[in-house]
Amino acid sequence: MSKKNIYTDLTQLGGSSEWPTSPDKAVLERVTNPHEGTDYLVRFTAPEFTSICPITGAPDFAHLVIDYLPGAWLLESKSLKLFLGSFRNHGAFHEDCTVTIAKRLIAEIEPQWLRLGGYWYPRGGIPIDIFYQTGKAPDSLWVPDQGAAAYRGRG
Repeated sequence: MSKKNIYTDLTQLGGSSEWPTSPDKAVLERVTNPHEGTDYLVRFTAPEFTSICPITGAPDFAHLVIDYLPGAWLLESKSLKLFLGSFRNHGAFHEDCTVTIAKRLIAEIEPQWLRLGGYWYPRGGIPIDIFYQTGKAPDSLWVPDQGAAAYRGRG
């Protein structure tokens, strides 16, 4: 007996996909949360995020940690990978990249709560960490530390 595929609206998972040329052209996809009404944390970690400096064109590197409490939707992970990869040739400052990612995720999956830690590797000898959060985490939710130590040579 075969299980009916309820994910027919996904366009990227299960096949080859081209890397989006920019974050604006990247498609984030979502799937129905099978445990809506249950508080649980979803964490994505992207330790090799890259973008470029909008002034010099030099590469910038970050370790991103995305935590969210799902509502009706879950974020499809391949689309997240392609979305994050679309920043590779995108020129923006650290703050802009971090907040843009958070706002796009919120717009797509409408989480009950989301936080994003952007732990940027040094540029000019100064690491820059950017934190975005939609509000206080619900008391019923266990939210572990993001696990990125204060800068002492990350890696």
